[in-house]
Amino acid sequence: MIEAPLGPEDEKIITLARSTRARTGSAEGAAVRDETGRTYTAASVALPSLRLSALRLAVAMAASSGAERLEAAALVSDSDPDPADLAAVRDLGPDAPVFRAAPDGTLRAIE
Repeated sequence: MIEAPLGPEDEKIITLARSTRARTGSAEGAAVRDETGRTYTAASVALPSLRLSALRLAVAMAASSGAERLEAAALVSDSDPDPADLAAVRDLGPDAPVFRAAPDGTLRAIE
């Protein structure tokens, strides 16, 4: 567990990621915030012909909506993120913190 003072906007994306995960019953929930303050949420997709992590999907949604930069990202999962998921965040937010939280919202790490 990480003890870090988070701002209200950072707490918000963690809450959004938790809500998305809970609503869909997915293994992961993610949220990202772009340079204008817009947020994008996603859950992991596990179809027979398509598998996407929640974090990659949230980044893809932001990029396809015209976001030029990410300010922050949050991932709620029991597992550690795939390095490729973090790389996707870095494509749009080289300095964006990635808040990793447990399903109960406990902050585990900041990447």
